[in-house]
Amino acid sequence: MNKRLGRGLDALIPSLNVSEDDKVIEIPVQQLRANPYQPRKTFNEESIQELAASIKEHGVIQPIIVRTVLKGYEIIAGERRFRASQVCGLTTIPAVVRKFTDQQVMEIALIENVQREDLNAMEQALAYQALIDQFKLTQEELSVKVGKSRSHIANFLRLLQLPEEIKQYVSRGTISMGHARAIAGVKEEAKQKELADTCIRQQWSVRELEEAIQHLEETKTKEAAKPPKTRKKDPFMDEVEENLRSIFRTAVKIKPQMQNKGKIEFSYYSKDDLERILELLQGRIS
Repeated sequence: MNKRLGRGLDALIPSLNVSEDDKVIEIPVQQLRANPYQPRKTFNEESIQELAASIKEHGVIQPIIVRTVLKGYEIIAGERRFRASQVCGLTTIPAVVRKFTDQQVMEIALIENVQREDLNAMEQALAYQALIDQFKLTQEELSVKVGKSRSHIANFLRLLQLPEEIKQYVSRGTISMGHARAIAGVKEEAKQKELADTCIRQQWSVRELEEAIQHLEETKTKEAAKPPKTRKKDPFMDEVEENLRSIFRTAVKIKPQMQNKGKIEFSYYSKDDLERILELLQGRIS
């Protein structure tokens, strides 16, 4: 546990330690239930299997911490050991029973989890936000209490503003925290989704994604500097643009000129993206 935790928070943590004076009892696995305040939404199946193999050979060395609830017990600390014991087919598990209020259970779950390194980025962000809400903290105060920089806290909290689809990408590891942080800097939700999909499809590095976003911003700046053009919207042209965007999965702009002439512009964000569009065009022509 990080030594920089504030007094109001770290005072709860010693209650998770098990000493020789504690009474350890065997509790039926069927009488246990997970902590409802647990911010962790996914558990690494491989690590659970590894822990299960260790338990099968050596048993559960460290008792879990529980509290008494209606119809059984609630796990305060040790859910991974509980899950691994289920994998092993154990019918009981060693535990120490403690008294905790609902608020303390929530605080312990949040504090313990934000200190872990294996939470995914979205779980970390949700845990930080829950601590802010629970303790009425500013980002600066939270950064001191959990031993992280303010910019670290801010970067994670920005992920909560992303569209749900992109949050799922982050949770599943489809895109990294670095990718998500770059996308969070883009204002338009539709453009965020387009960048995320292109990033996954083209397997962009964070650097390549940042370059694509920079190109996008530069293009936007140039467009903003141009004098506004007034032309009556053509529903047919709008429909054609939408169909082309769907086929080529990129931004497409039709620019009508005089005498039924005009231009069609396709946007690309990398050399690979350009080659993909060219292949699609050649396939349509041949």
